[in-house]
Amino acid sequence: MSETFKGSLLVVDDDQHIREAIADYLRSLGHRTETAGTCREAIRRMDEYPFDVVVCDVNLPDLDGFHLLEWAVDNTPDTAVIMLTGYGTIESAVEAIRIGAFDYLTKPLIDDELNLAVTRALEKRKIVEENRNLRAQLDERYGLNNIIGRDYKMLKLYDMIEAVADTRTTVLILGESGTGKTMTARAIHQLSSRRDKPFVEVACGALPDTLLESELFGHVAGAFTGATTDKMGKFLQADGGTLFLDEIATASPSLQVKLLRVLQDREFEPVGGTKTYKVDVRLILATNQDLEDLVRQGKFREDLYYRINVITLTQPPLRERIGDIPLLAEHYLKEFNEQNGKKVKRFDDAAMQAMQRYHWPGNVRELINVVERAVVLCKGDVITLQDLPETLRRDDSTIRGLAARAGAGSLKEALVEPERQIIIDALEANGWNRQATAKALGINRTTLYKKMKKYGISYERQMMGQL
Repeated sequence: MSETFKGSLLVVDDDQHIREAIADYLRSLGHRTETAGTCREAIRRMDEYPFDVVVCDVNLPDLDGFHLLEWAVDNTPDTAVIMLTGYGTIESAVEAIRIGAFDYLTKPLIDDELNLAVTRALEKRKIVEENRNLRAQLDERYGLNNIIGRDYKMLKLYDMIEAVADTRTTVLILGESGTGKTMTARAIHQLSSRRDKPFVEVACGALPDTLLESELFGHVAGAFTGATTDKMGKFLQADGGTLFLDEIATASPSLQVKLLRVLQDREFEPVGGTKTYKVDVRLILATNQDLEDLVRQGKFREDLYYRINVITLTQPPLRERIGDIPLLAEHYLKEFNEQNGKKVKRFDDAAMQAMQRYHWPGNVRELINVVERAVVLCKGDVITLQDLPETLRRDDSTIRGLAARAGAGSLKEALVEPERQIIIDALEANGWNRQATAKALGINRTTLYKKMKKYGISYERQMMGQL
């Protein structure tokens, strides 16, 4: 047996000679093996140490082996229990398996049978552990913790994701390009009971209409020129799991009709086919366009819009949550340090201020590119303004340009309007929470109050459009 599958075993039998014989044999195979003579002793040992496999006789002097099996199922579910009996019956074997035994063997034991049962139990445990590790990696990569932000709009988004994740409800994600709609869709899937089933993504805008229908619903051989074999579509691939349709606003009228039917009846036919397939698919859709406006223009079906607009999540643009920029920059700084073998420690104040003043038309996706570029180009261990792209430096130089045009003697006056606008943007990004805004701006709350009073900034005035 491979060294990979050596394990920690417990042999439970009231007959000392049989108990030691089994233990000696298992030790000869390289397993770490302990013994117990009663059910209570075995439970005490199992409570103290996480054995991989327990080989347990049904007949024990205090409580029977079924009691130990039931305790193990409830308290140490990762431990495989192999039951032994000297007078095996089909009924008792079926009962043991029903309760949760991994296997059931009869005495006198044949060495090869015991070896095979233990080997299979250890192999299954290894697979379960690998699956658990893979799930943990998926949770780390695609779970809610991977969506970064403390802005109040992001906190509302987290709450919505957690509320809708473990349902079948169709979700529509709205937001500009680069805001992280795909990441949100993956987080919803990862938090749901469908996490072990497929997550299938389709970018609707990347394919022509004819190919997109085939991509989603599949096709039969001969359905169109080039269709030489049957093809399974994304809906069937996602059966039991989640299908994410990005850029749904680009779907053609004919495709919209088919999507409406799938949403209503959970069934469809492949392109060129007559066989109807039923699927259990959770649908998540996303768009960066105004679907209500497209409905008014007659470019998007009203009935489909109402069908997909059950739960709507809105991804805020980065410019509306500038307090999250340092968090995002630090996160991706660490990531690109690891990828590029660099040891850049931080962004200096001027660079970070420039990043917080920038309007980020490409949103988080653009920020990721900026951080990667800065890490690669940085020659020291601190990223400076010169390591940022020209677009950011040009935006940052606007304030200095205003000051220069106003004259050296009126620098304060030249900075009034930019500073006032930065404060307003920060307040809006933080839901007019003054504590959070002060923290985002790197000033204390008293200073923020004074500046708001100085510039006549208030929530009421802003809402009334008097600023």
